[in-house]
Amino acid sequence: MPLPPAFRRLGWSNLLAQCSEQLALAAAPLAAVLLLGAGPAEAGWLQTAQTLPFLLLSIPAGVLADRTSRRRLMTGAELLRAASLAMILALLLAGALNLTALAVLGGLGAVGTVAYSVAAPALVPALVPRPHLAAANRVLELARSIAFAAGPALGGTLVGWLGAPPAFALALALSLLAATALSGLPDTAPPAAPPRRVWAEIREGAGFVLAHPLLRPVLLTAVLFNTAWFVLQAVYVAYAVQRLALDAAAVGMTLGLYGAGMVAGALAAPRLLAAMPFGRLVVVGPACALVAALLVLLTVAAPQPALAGLGLFLFGAGPVLWTIATTTLRQAVTPQRMLGRVSAVVMTATFGARPLGAALGALLAGAGGAEAALALSALLFAAQFVVILASPVPGLRALPQDA
Repeated sequence: MPLPPAFRRLGWSNLLAQCSEQLALAAAPLAAVLLLGAGPAEAGWLQTAQTLPFLLLSIPAGVLADRTSRRRLMTGAELLRAASLAMILALLLAGALNLTALAVLGGLGAVGTVAYSVAAPALVPALVPRPHLAAANRVLELARSIAFAAGPALGGTLVGWLGAPPAFALALALSLLAATALSGLPDTAPPAAPPRRVWAEIREGAGFVLAHPLLRPVLLTAVLFNTAWFVLQAVYVAYAVQRLALDAAAVGMTLGLYGAGMVAGALAAPRLLAAMPFGRLVVVGPACALVAALLVLLTVAAPQPALAGLGLFLFGAGPVLWTIATTTLRQAVTPQRMLGRVSAVVMTATFGARPLGAALGALLAGAGGAEAALALSALLFAAQFVVILASPVPGLRALPQDA
């Protein structure tokens, strides 16, 4: 059965928004370094500004998504991001852009991304029949995978050949098209509930996740995964150059295999969903991540770039299946009125683990070399596999009954 036309509009909007985001995320640090003379520290602060809203604002955005029209929230969020891109472009063309403005406007755009990202999965169950939730989430993840694979390459090419303004102009156009695509969606809103204090609503959403026997281990697994992944990411580029003797192009090629793995995993999802019980599919992602971490760690003894490339491909392929399956599970077991807050709790916990992982990787690399960071990463990936394997999730043969 084809997915409903309303969801297809959401899918196109999601693809355009994801491509715009990845294009801008690639162009911003390149503009900072090539045009504004930023060094590693300044580039790091720029990245902090572009990711901090995910940690600080995901839960408030989830409360808002459960109180108002999710379509209107997403449209407003995407227009906010478009406005930030337009201001960056205007400053570039006027020759007035500086690092502070780029960081502030990048953070403003990220506020829109947070609201859009929280509201989108909460909107899906209102547009798609329950038996087709997995197929719908696969479409959204495939769009994200394509954007992740193509956006950075396109951004780098545009900045390198034509300069930063065309890259931001294209990102702005894609963002406006994403907002326009949402205009045809039904103006669905969560069921009406008595008004309560914001803190009470946040506590209810967090309490639901932490008390649920299926969502709690999924959340813990995701936190461990993101911590481990950013421990590895913090040291990978330097390790690849110094230990694996790769040049910049070869490092980029191995990183590109991550995006290729995401696309492959999203394309394989329908067959895997049909071929195995639902709970086992959930476990495939953590299992692939553990194998991938061990392959990268193996390069310490056998410095072969092919091992790192295969590991990064698996890092892309397996976790995409995890995201599709666990998002579907979360939508199936969470009451409609709480979907925004529950999605926000998950996003806050997982994105909050990322700076922790990066800091751990940097500290370990400074004290014991990149090899110590890779070893810790592998241990954390083993822990996330054990957590999900010991939970009730692998025993699920199908989605649980409706919330």
